[in-house]
This record gives sequence, structure tokens and C-alpha cells, in this order.
Amino acid sequence: MGHAVVRRSADFQSAPECRLEACATSNLRNREREVPLRILLRGGPAVFWRNEGGGLAGGAWVGSLRAMDVYARARESIDAAHSADPIRTPDGAAAELVYADRMEAWVVKLDPAASPILRLAARCQHLERWSVPRTSFPQDKPGYLAWRRSLYVKQAARAVELLCAAGVEAGEAEAVREWVSKSGLKTNPGTQALEDAACLVFLENEIAGFAEKHAGYSEEKYVEILRKTWRKMSPAAQEAARALALPPAVAALLQRALASG
Repeated sequence: MGHAVVRRSADFQSAPECRLEACATSNLRNREREVPLRILLRGGPAVFWRNEGGGLAGGAWVGSLRAMDVYARARESIDAAHSADPIRTPDGAAAELVYADRMEAWVVKLDPAASPILRLAARCQHLERWSVPRTSFPQDKPGYLAWRRSLYVKQAARAVELLCAAGVEAGEAEAVREWVSKSGLKTNPGTQALEDAACLVFLENEIAGFAEKHAGYSEEKYVEILRKTWRKMSPAAQEAARALALPPAVAALLQRALASG
């Protein structure tokens, strides 16, 4: 918590940006020899305790504490949904929970000041994706694209549902809908942040398994996939990708992709 600028009561009451009133929070009244006060600021209320000498003895920003609780509840709900993924990693963890951890880690690595809501959005990237198997759509390219589009909409809607249920403000929840549904790629910073993270997770953790699953693909096919992946990324994400310790075969294909534009 940052340091508060202490003023006398009269200063608080006359200041245009805040006012002082008695705090009715019962647990605060139990503090011995201190009078609870609530300072209502433009940015939200803050609870402080005034001792008998008139000074402020301590306190907390109520809005900030409430927001932290909301984000924590949202994270628990999102991770509970991920934990239902029937696909498990070799160590028994839910695959989508591992993916969520990787997504959030990359978002924070690229932007250490990433907001709590952006970090939650990163965890929603594949929210309950396991519930819509690829086999539920035709096994051709149009079917694949339709499957992907359906996932974007479903995952975004489910994210909004969980966030709102946890108490996240509607405006923030709608922002997550835009990011998770990939609206405004290259123009919406939140959408781009999630795309960057997804591409880096693919390159760092998934491409080897992807190659095993699609052993019939030609080298040219993989070069094209890597070229498209690279084009989706921001310059900062591309710089991070260059620093990855990729398998030699993948690194060679990536170099071919970059050389051919």
C-alpha cells in the first residue's frame, strides 16, 4: 500500500476530491482506542483509523482490496474449469491448466506490468476447449476453420460468464470477450498480447508434438505454418521467439520461413 498524505479532518471535509465520515464497519470499531474513519476518494473509498491524538494510525484502500478478491475468485473459477479437462499431461495435470499457466507466463514476460484482467484473459485462451472436439466438425479445411471460429465465440462467452459471476466489472469482462475471441488482431493491444503468448507457447512447448501428430506434412507445409505464425506476432514477441532454444530441425525450418518472407 502506498503512503497516504495525512490531512486534518477539516482539510478532508473541504477538499473537492474527498470527504470524511464515520466508518460503520463493525470490525474496525473493535480497534482499541482508535476511531474508524472512511475517506471517500474519487478513485474509491479507503478505510483508515484515527488515534486519540488525531493522527491516522493505518488503513487500506477498500476498492483495491475488493478488486483483488474479485480477481482471485475469477482465477479460481477459471482454473476449476481447466481442471475438468480429461486430457492429462504425463505428470497427471490437466492439460489446459498447464496451458493457462504458460499463456499467463508469456503475457507477463512480454509485459511485466500486465493488468490483472489481461492475465486472467490469458488463462481463458483455451477455456473448456476440450468440450468441443475437432471431430465434431468436418475433417476438411472449411470444417477446421469453422471449428476454430466456434471455439473463439464459445471460449469468450464462457470467460465472460465466469468473470461476471466472480464480480468482475462488466466493462472488463467485455474486454476479455474481445481479446479471447481474437477481435482486432494487430490493432487491439489485448488481443495481440494473447496472440503473442499463444504463438510463443506453440513454438516453445507444442511444435514437437504437433509434428508427431502430423507426420505426413511436408517440410514446405511446416515452413508455411511457421511463416503464418511469425506474421501473427508483434515485434516484441518475434524477438522473444528468436531467443528460444528450439529443436535444431524446427530452428532450421523457421529460418527457411523467415528467409522466404
